[in-house]
Amino acid sequence: MHRMKRWIKEWVPTLAIAVIVSFTFNTYVAQGMKVPTGSMLPTIQLDDKILVEKMVKLTDFKFGDVVVFYPPLPDQADQRFVKRLIGLPGDTIEVKDGALYRNGEKVDEPYLKEKMNYTYGPITVPADQYFFLGDNRNDSLDSHLWPTPFVDKSKLIGKVLFRYYPFNHIGALDAQ
Repeated sequence: MHRMKRWIKEWVPTLAIAVIVSFTFNTYVAQGMKVPTGSMLPTIQLDDKILVEKMVKLTDFKFGDVVVFYPPLPDQADQRFVKRLIGLPGDTIEVKDGALYRNGEKVDEPYLKEKMNYTYGPITVPADQYFFLGDNRNDSLDSHLWPTPFVDKSKLIGKVLFRYYPFNHIGALDAQ
């Protein structure tokens, strides 16, 4: 009995602190996530595991970042989407002739495997809103298909830092 009390006295506080730190880290700092779709092919493969930095208020989101967010789709509002940030507040976005144009300039996107087979826009991104497209542009449920094409800043979860599984593909994702 004395041995059990000593064990509890030594380990319970340590385990409690570990659980609290882990919960806090997962909730507010960073979180691992499994990618459930192929909308980001070839950059992110189906079932890859990524680390998402969740300190949105401290994050400077830039064109080309891969971001996790809740979409503006009522039937999927609680699901997390992973897409590339294409339009920042104030940007004008257009897809024509198989290419992306941002603020009137054609964007070089070496991470795409095929040209887009649709036209879209031009459309201007409102304040505190963002426009996202998957890297698998012709097979991605993203801003160009949504009734409301913009994601509010409050719906951003965080920026993808790197892929940690599978082990042979560990590393940062191509930013641009």
